[in-house]
Order: sequence, then C-alpha cells, then structure tokens
Amino acid sequence: MPIPDDVTGDEIDQDVRQELQSLPKGLAEDVARNLVMVAKLIDEDPEEAYGYSKVALRLASRVAAVREAAGFAAYANQKYSEALAEFRAARRMTGGVELWPVMADCERGLGRPEKALDMAGAPEVHKLDKAGQVEMRLVAAGARRDMGQLDAAIVTLQSPELASSSVQPWTARLRYAYGDALLAAGREDEAREWFAKAIEADKDGSTDASDRLAELDGVEFVDALQGDEAEAGTEVTESADAEPEKPQQAESAAPEAVDADVADDVDADVADDDVVVADDGEAVERDRD
Repeated sequence: MPIPDDVTGDEIDQDVRQELQSLPKGLAEDVARNLVMVAKLIDEDPEEAYGYSKVALRLASRVAAVREAAGFAAYANQKYSEALAEFRAARRMTGGVELWPVMADCERGLGRPEKALDMAGAPEVHKLDKAGQVEMRLVAAGARRDMGQLDAAIVTLQSPELASSSVQPWTARLRYAYGDALLAAGREDEAREWFAKAIEADKDGSTDASDRLAELDGVEFVDALQGDEAEAGTEVTESADAEPEKPQQAESAAPEAVDADVADDVDADVADDDVVVADDGEAVERDRD
C-alpha cells in the first residue's frame, strides 16, 4: 500500500522503536512507516488503517507492538474475533495487562457480556493503572446494559472518579456513560445533569454530550437563509416550543444511590474497591457480604 514520502517511521513512540530494533534496519523502517499510517488513519479511515496493519503484520508478526496495532485496527472495524486474537498474542509476548479492558470489550462485541463481566472481576484488573480501571468499569457497565440490567449498570459506574470534581482524560467519557445509563433507565432529569457535566470536561469533543443535551432540551438546529441573511452566509438558529431551561451544574452534584439489592448484584463487576456515592456527594466504600 502506498505511503506518503513525508512519513519516515520516526514518528512512532520510542518504546515501539525499541521493539523494532530486533528487525533488520530496512525491514524495521518499513514496519514503522506502516504503523504510523495505522495511527494516522484509525479514527478517520479505519478500513484503510486496517489495510496498513495487515502489511505490518505480514512483515513482523512476532513484534508485540505490531500485533497490538493490528488488534486495534481490527477492533475499529468491528472485527472483534480477529482483534481479540491479536490482543491475546500481544499480551502473551509482553506479559502486560494493559489490553485487558479492550479484550473484555471484544467479548461484548462477540455477544458474550457474561465473559466480559468475568474479566471485570479478574485479578488482572488490580494490576491496571487508574485509566485502565476506569476503562474496565465502563466495559463492565456496558456488559450489564447488554444484559438488560440498567440499574446494575448505573451502580457499576458510581465511583470516586465519577464523584470527583477534577478533570482527567477519562472524565468526560465516564460522565457521559453515566448520563446515558440514567437516560436509558428513564431518569431524564439526572441524565440531563450528567450530560451537562460531561460537556464541562469534554475539551476535545470526544463525546456528543452537547447534542444529547440539546435533544433532551428540545432544541433544533436549522439553517436560516432568508432575505439579506442569504448574502451573509448560513445562520444557525435554535427552535423550540419554549426556551430551554439551563440545567443546574452544581459542582458537588452526585448520583443518587440505587437499591441495595441491585448494588449487591454488581459487587464482582470490577475487581476494585466498590463504592457508591452518598447523598452528600462523598464517595464511600460499600460493605461486602
């Protein structure tokens, strides 16, 4: 597959470059350039990225970084069985646990949410860093929703990270997932609040929380081209039966606790200290039986 001349392969991370040092120099450069193309295209053109990953895989299938890149390219194309196989191969080569959450999500994609929940309760989760543990919690909540257990999904997402007012790389996605679960459970007012809180943390537009919030508030965005306005360009107007009420965004707002019976059902979702968020906004540990 053609690679632009300005892609040299030097763009890859230092850790990946070190892995490629086991290859002959020319081969290492070819693999590196293909890996760069995978990284550049995986969001905007996942199918094209998948093609470059297959080239890299053909050239260097015994390099863990190549297997990992192939896994993510397959994952982006919803080829979950193939992605899971590549992630497992990469994990065998490195012995690390970083891929554990995405491997569990592949199980969800294959229609096996129970397996994903088993992985969420495995000892490997304790070895994950904070970002990995949050990702595992998101996967576990998704698995609960796959099984129609909405209240359990809500409880699974309740955590110190959700209650915290600090903004981390995972904050927007966690708040968004919580708002989406609340909405699915028919708790619209709470969902509106958490979509608004997701917007506060979503500096790079990684979620469509603003669109979801506008939809809840009955806001429509239309192009108005009338008279002289047509010469000035397109003007976006908001149309609704009534002016939407601005959602309250109290910094200390916290999710309501769900029935204790539901909370008991999710004790094993994530192999971490389970917490719920009390009415005063403080995260507290839930006693286990």
